[in-house]
Formats: sequence, C-alpha cells, structure tokens
Amino acid sequence: MALSTRAHGVLHANSNNIIWEVLANLYDPETNPDGYYSVGIAENLLMHEYLLNRMHQDLHLTSKSLTYNDGASGSKRLKVAMARFLNRRLHPATPLEPQHLILTNGVSAAVEHLSWALADKGEGILLGRPYYGTFISDISLRFGTEVVTVPFEGADPLGADCVDAYRRALSSFEQRTGKKCRALLLCHPHNPLGRCYSRDVLVALMRLCQEHEMHFISDEIYALSVWGGGEFVSALSIDTKGLIDADRVHVLWGLSKDFGANGLRLGALISQANQDVRAAVDSVALYSYVSGPADHLAANILEDDAYADEYIRLNCEKLKEAYDYTVRFLTQNEIPYMAGANAGFFVWVDLGTPYLQRHPEASHEELTEVIMQRLLKNKVFLASGAMFGSETPGWFRIVFAHPQAYLDEALRRIIAALQ
Repeated sequence: MALSTRAHGVLHANSNNIIWEVLANLYDPETNPDGYYSVGIAENLLMHEYLLNRMHQDLHLTSKSLTYNDGASGSKRLKVAMARFLNRRLHPATPLEPQHLILTNGVSAAVEHLSWALADKGEGILLGRPYYGTFISDISLRFGTEVVTVPFEGADPLGADCVDAYRRALSSFEQRTGKKCRALLLCHPHNPLGRCYSRDVLVALMRLCQEHEMHFISDEIYALSVWGGGEFVSALSIDTKGLIDADRVHVLWGLSKDFGANGLRLGALISQANQDVRAAVDSVALYSYVSGPADHLAANILEDDAYADEYIRLNCEKLKEAYDYTVRFLTQNEIPYMAGANAGFFVWVDLGTPYLQRHPEASHEELTEVIMQRLLKNKVFLASGAMFGSETPGWFRIVFAHPQAYLDEALRRIIAALQ
C-alpha cells in the first residue's frame, strides 16, 4: 500500500531535521573533532580543488553580475553555453537551442516548477520506489500535488517489468481519487540505486505516458557521472516520433552533481517542444533566480570544452576508484549491497541483515530507526531508506565521493554501529 503524501512529508521533515543538525556539526580535525562524519548527503568532494583552482582563475566579474542580468530564467550567455555543452554530451535527437532552457537555482526548483505547471492540487505525479527523498517535498509541499509512489515488490525498479508497476499504480490512484496522474518522474541515472535506465525501458515508459496523457520527466542530474561502463541514454536523445508527443517530454540537468558544485545552485529545465510550459515557468522564475556570479562561473566552465571534458574524465575515474574501495570494504565486512551500480556517488546497502544477525531479538518494524540511532550515536550519518521509500527495512544509502581517509573512518564507524 502506498504511503500518503502527508505520511511521506512527515518522514521527510524528520529526516530533514537530522540532516540540518548534522550539517551544523560536521567533523573537522581542528575545529570540531567530535563532529559527524557525513556519508549521507549527495555531494561529490573528490574534485573540489580542481574546480576551485579554475574558478579562482575565472572570477573576473563585470558589473553585469551585480545586476538582474538578462532576466530571471538565466543569462543569454549561459543558455548558449549550456545548450552547446549538452548537445555535445547528451546527443539530443533534436539539437538544443538556448530558448529551450529555463535556468533555476538548483534542480529542486525545476522539479517544483514542473509540479506547479503540470498538475492541480490533488492530481498525481508517479514516482518509483526507492526514490530520491527530497522529490517528495519538491513535488507536494507547496502546491498539494500528490506523490503516487510505485512499489515493485521484488522486481527490478529499472527493468522491463517496472512499466506494469507504474501502470498499476496510476490506475489505482485514479480509481481511488477520481483525479488524474499528470506526470511520471524518473531520476536517470537513478538515485539511490546508481544505475541507468535502458533505452527500451525509457521508450516503454514514454509510450505509457502517451497512452495515459501524462508528461514524462527525466531528471538527468547525474548524466555525466557514469563511471562503470554501460550506456547512458538521455531522454533527449530518443526520437519521440510515434512514441510520445514531443511537448510531453521534459529533462532536468544541473552542475550540482556532475561538477561537484551543490553550493553553486544552478540547474536547468529543458522543455524543447513545450513553449507553454516554458512560458509558465518563466512567469514565476523570479523565485528561482540564478545569481549573477554563479551564472558567470558556470558559463566560463561550460564554454571551455577541453577543461570540461577533462574534468568529467577525471571525475569519473575518481568515482570508480571510490566505489571499488567502498564495495571491497563492504564485502570484507559481510555487508550486503545492491550490485550493478555504474553511476552517481552512492551504494545502496542492507545494514538490516547484518544487524539482525548480531541482534536477533531486534524488532523488524523499528529496524531502520534503531540502526539510524546507532549510526548517529557513532557520529556517522547515512541517508535512511525510510526517507527514500525503501520497500524493505534496514536499507541505507552510502555516499562514497569523499577523500579516502574520511571515507575509511566513516565506513569503520558504520561497522561499529552494527555491533
């Protein structure tokens, strides 16, 4: 049975409070040696020095960066740079043009804009489990859109069988409420599973959306953080003719993950064939205005093909090394994890099984919360599966994109918490 949006909201609010407490008390060897080790927030620290060195060279701002620039949906310069960059990297079937992009202060703002633009209060947006936890509030918090979570009951959430699960969930929601599902939202590559959808599954889900007059939203914020082989197929690269009306397809991207710059606050809503959606979002873009200095820095990076390509190459190399190190540690300590990841910064791990082996008297119903409290007691923070809609208790997400000494201590503390 799917949780209500209200129940999800309570779970998210509680988890969110923990996140802010952790961020306010992070470990520092000199200023806060008793602080938390955080491997629970999707930040990539592996390339910070490389990026900062470039940003320091580029920080030659003009007075335009201290004005309203070219308007609330991003500068003309950055739209040109990003469209050109994504044409090179994502190979869209129809080349991107600058006017196809609405720039926002992060991809969360773009998700919220689409929730507002596509659905009325009480209407639904489909979201498969497990999911990126913040999607819940992005979709539902301010506008009352219903998050229709989709269980897979042991089937692969990214496999061919997922299509029938989405179909069942939308039919159940519409019969129960009398309301329409207006969109299906994917995180592709997937957070927290760290895998990519195949072209065949993307096509099947597009057909499902067309059949039920829904919009298809592909959040591709990890598109260039694919490090483990296999093919990443952007939704933009699929010719929609005969599959889905082109104006129903929307793609999101930003610099937070692929360029390790969560704090830059810069994302993009790409809606190539839907001028009405772009106009609607542009009308409220004042509330997601990209800052002038962030706009300037992002344009400098994306305009430099050689630098951007080398950054992505090195980043993927470092992510692969960090992933391999993490799963070796998990294997050595007999911690089950979901194999097959090849993208993003995370491993989906089963801490419940080893905990129950050590503590057979533990309650299955309270398993995730008990483990979470033990982790926090050991001053290490992971993202709880409860926040991510896990269908099985005891699962957590470990973010491995940290320097090795820091990651090593965080992993050691996770093992200690299970004893």
